[in-house]
Amino acid sequence: MLRTVLTAALAIMAAPACANDSVAELGTGGLILSRSDAVAMQSEDLFISPEKVTVDYVFRNNTDKDVSSIVAFPMPDIEGDPNEMPAIPEAQSDNFLGFEVTIDGVDAKPQLEQRAFALGIDITADLKAQNVPLYPFGDAAKAALAKLPKDVAEDWENRGIIIEDTADDGSGTKTAYAPFWQLRSTYWWRSTFPANKEVHVSHRYKPSVGGTSSVSFFSDGQFQGQYAAYKTRYCMDGAFENAVRKAAKENPDGYPKYYESRIAYILSTGGNWASGNIGNFKLTIDKGGPKNLVSFCGDNVKKIGPTTFEITAKDFYPEHDIDILLLEPSDNGGNGG
Repeated sequence: MLRTVLTAALAIMAAPACANDSVAELGTGGLILSRSDAVAMQSEDLFISPEKVTVDYVFRNNTDKDVSSIVAFPMPDIEGDPNEMPAIPEAQSDNFLGFEVTIDGVDAKPQLEQRAFALGIDITADLKAQNVPLYPFGDAAKAALAKLPKDVAEDWENRGIIIEDTADDGSGTKTAYAPFWQLRSTYWWRSTFPANKEVHVSHRYKPSVGGTSSVSFFSDGQFQGQYAAYKTRYCMDGAFENAVRKAAKENPDGYPKYYESRIAYILSTGGNWASGNIGNFKLTIDKGGPKNLVSFCGDNVKKIGPTTFEITAKDFYPEHDIDILLLEPSDNGGNGG
């Protein structure tokens, strides 16, 4: 694949050094259809920003018979490890990405299928038997675990379902049980694709944006740390790297004063429609503030606005996922204006 890197070299301002604390992004993608040789994807219009992901599809049934299909939106798996907290937009909800979908402009009400696993074993029934919510990061799960009978808690700890978590809440060190299970969630619905007609499906959600409070691939005046992995994953080019060097030189501490944000979009799970190709594909990436730097891999990229970049393709096959690296000036107090 040709790799084009988009870089915006921007004004850099000095700020105190930040700790290299990090939170992981969750890779999320689009819709998946049960396999069909009758329904083609005529177009996909994908928009990705730190604030939202929107996807507009046009499907067409090219046969003379109606086709019924399962359409699913797999949510990213999440691990209930208190030491590995991922970036979750809606931290108290089963719908932790705020997923919404419309079909031909009408709001749909998909079903939510959830299963919980520990050590690869389905423990959904165990949690439900003790009235413990399957979603591991909400306050409701924490409260339910505090009420577990002692023998159940000991059994669950031995089975890797929960672990002891010690923390200081300001009134002293306390130990409580924390979720350690994995949650697998999928929204799904049945959809009919009428013979020889188009169906417009749109969905949106809030992306899981991973982040680091400083640049993880540059320190002590040189590229190191995560540099090799980042260069491959995000296709950082010379202009992008020069902007980072410039920021480091302008800061008395010698560090580039940026927050680091990461977005992962899983594009390669699609392809269950007729031919597997997308007739007309458009990807728009919005980097947020105009002072932000952005880098990602792609073909034939065009800058179409102060913060937006576009890729278009015909008969596009979704072979590679999309990984986006954003650097935001750390003393901006926002998205860089």
